[in-house]
Amino acid sequence: MTNNPYSLSDYDYHLPDNFIAQSPFEPRDHCKLMQLNRKTGEISHHKFYEILDFLNPSDVLVLNETRVLSARLLGRKKTGAQIEVLLLKQIDEIHWEALVQPGRRFRKGDSAIFGDSELMIQVVDELADGIRLIKTTPAGEKFLQLIEKIGHIPLPPYIKRPDQPADRQNYQTVYADKAGSVAAPTAGLHFTEDLLNEIRKKGIQIVPLTLHVGLGTFRPVEKADIREHRMHAEYYQVSPENAHLINEAKAHGGRIVAVGTTSVRTLETLAGDDHILRFGFGWSELFIYPGYQFKMVDAIITNFHLPKSSLMMMISAFTSLPILKSAYQAAMVHQYRFFSYGDAMFIS
Repeated sequence: MTNNPYSLSDYDYHLPDNFIAQSPFEPRDHCKLMQLNRKTGEISHHKFYEILDFLNPSDVLVLNETRVLSARLLGRKKTGAQIEVLLLKQIDEIHWEALVQPGRRFRKGDSAIFGDSELMIQVVDELADGIRLIKTTPAGEKFLQLIEKIGHIPLPPYIKRPDQPADRQNYQTVYADKAGSVAAPTAGLHFTEDLLNEIRKKGIQIVPLTLHVGLGTFRPVEKADIREHRMHAEYYQVSPENAHLINEAKAHGGRIVAVGTTSVRTLETLAGDDHILRFGFGWSELFIYPGYQFKMVDAIITNFHLPKSSLMMMISAFTSLPILKSAYQAAMVHQYRFFSYGDAMFIS
């Protein structure tokens, strides 16, 4: 290890399987919380509900209110061949980008049926990176209603068990509202309604935004020099009212505390060099890695991320690669749980 912030290999680390959380902690806000000083590397260990002690009345807590789709669909072709489709992002009323398995059996022009033949998917085109452009019948709102009935919650592959009915609730934040993600904004999974109410009682503003988590977040970085990596676009939306609340707090010395890397990515996409947040919607391709100058985010609540992931690179940009590595080593010593259903960090 060289602590080279641009070398992919320096973001690798060994994590024994027993550290990878296979199910959520109950209750949500009783999981472990590591507090990390991003300048000094000093750490302390807590329970997540103690986050209340680290937030100030002048802070704004920014949440991603995206909702995870039941985006994993299991179907069959007319030949009887089994097909799996993972929806990635909606293009229009009838078209989506998706990953398919096995790819060799589901090529351009092929179709398959899902559920009790209620849903048909046809491959319209084959795109880069193994992605398929698919056409759905039915379309629009009927399609979204149907996949909630017949689809599966798309648990990450490192969760080595089938999805269960409980995952439909456990793999959503309690404030999930706008459907569109294929992975949870996992830092938000630790909040309960009671904890959010306690945060509000302390005078802290809670402001939502939306970023629909897609391939850009969970596909690994493969370039040896990470600066050559290109993120896949993810849809974001921030209202004028919420941008104003964030700007007012920032102007009066309040901290902008981002819940999760998806909130960070949205805020930094819309922040200008003047440190003012714009409002609007669009597609973010922002890749944050060491050397990036943060314009909006002052503190981050996040989980412990996969080796060689763009998320680990983002957090290294917020603190430093050596400090992050040291914190991850400490997390293993103290038996923290890693990844989506794992424990949390508060970095400030």
